[in-house]
Amino acid sequence: MKVLIIEDEVPAAEKLERYISKYDNSIQVVGIINSIKESVHFLTDHLTTLDLIFMDIQLKDGLSFEIFDKVQVNKPVIFTTAFNEYAVDAFKVNSIAYLLKPITFTDLSIAMKKLDSLKAQFSSVEHANLMVEKLTRKNYKERFMVKVGDHIKSIKTEDIELFFAEGRDAYLVTNAKRKFIIDFKMEELQEMLNNTIFFRVNRTFIVNINAIKDVLVYSNSRLKITPTVDFDKEIIVSREKVTAFKEWFSGG
Repeated sequence: MKVLIIEDEVPAAEKLERYISKYDNSIQVVGIINSIKESVHFLTDHLTTLDLIFMDIQLKDGLSFEIFDKVQVNKPVIFTTAFNEYAVDAFKVNSIAYLLKPITFTDLSIAMKKLDSLKAQFSSVEHANLMVEKLTRKNYKERFMVKVGDHIKSIKTEDIELFFAEGRDAYLVTNAKRKFIIDFKMEELQEMLNNTIFFRVNRTFIVNINAIKDVLVYSNSRLKITPTVDFDKEIIVSREKVTAFKEWFSGG
């Protein structure tokens, strides 16, 4: 079994590595990473080689949940943290256990036995991973209801070119060039939409990959998106999201 540790506290990472070896010395810790940025780069290239990820929640450059916005993690995750308020968010992703620091060997053993129990029902680690993915897979929103005068209309998500915020309101734009106000915040939309199809390029816009006509290298290392539908606002990928956007756009 190959395991990755994502932890920004050196003593905590070393302790975790000792416990893993004590539990089963055949388990290989392939790396210890201490930031979101490095995690995204590593997982983009090596995710398929892993069987399990131990992940601290509060890293030096933010909350590790951001990793899931940039990489489609389909491996089981055991979260480690000093705070209990993130438990609900942890189980929205591929979490099989939530360990509170200071972690004991007993805590780790219980979590590993839970994974072993899942594996025992199948013939391989890969089958266990597939089951975990199925159990934790999100049900993405397939339609949005909008109001047109005194009528309501249902719009398929696949027919939506982009979402954008204007003031306190959010809108969707369809491939028929129609704009409708919707009763959701941009943060809520991110949770509802399939992140292989939709990407939030900045605070204002979420774009559909099938609705991108062109991407232009813009000033200050940013990118400018031209949608397939005529639109009178500039869509700029913010600097901090350029790398993640390129990975998403290339199918990485």
